[in-house]
Amino acid sequence: MSYTTEKQPQGKALDIKGFLREALISELVAINGYSKHIDEISLVEIKELLHHIMEEEKRHYGQFLEALRRYDKEEFEVYVDSIDHVEIKDKPLKKTYHENKKLTAYSILNKIRDDIKGEYEAILLYDDLINKIEDKCLVKMIRDITKEEKEHVEELTLALMRLDSDKYGPIEEN
Repeated sequence: MSYTTEKQPQGKALDIKGFLREALISELVAINGYSKHIDEISLVEIKELLHHIMEEEKRHYGQFLEALRRYDKEEFEVYVDSIDHVEIKDKPLKKTYHENKKLTAYSILNKIRDDIKGEYEAILLYDDLINKIEDKCLVKMIRDITKEEKEHVEELTLALMRLDSDKYGPIEEN
């Protein structure tokens, strides 16, 4: 869920609409990252875990966009106007991933650690958002999403510990 370095957002969020857009960027980066890792990793159990987390990130995206449409009337108006402009007949797409990908164990572990890093970045962003907004309904929604991001950290860490022969200090696999 990282959008640092080359994915740095442009502009600076100054109000609740900007904060929500930052959260949307974060979720889109996460969705794309998990999708890419699902495509690149051949371990079925890890693919399933990443897909489960990606589905939750997609739900978070929808929650943030719905909140943005409540706060930004123009966003809501263009959403309503856009409904009739988008006609796609082949839906939904059949998701296929490349087969016979041969990543090394190190590459797989690096991707999982990258995903954990992104989740921690999201938690930091959302904790910061909570301190900047007063809307109790929105704060509750962001807290719920933050809790799921923390769950993603723990799920990914367990997967990492089960796959990595090295130890991570005092934490142990349960």
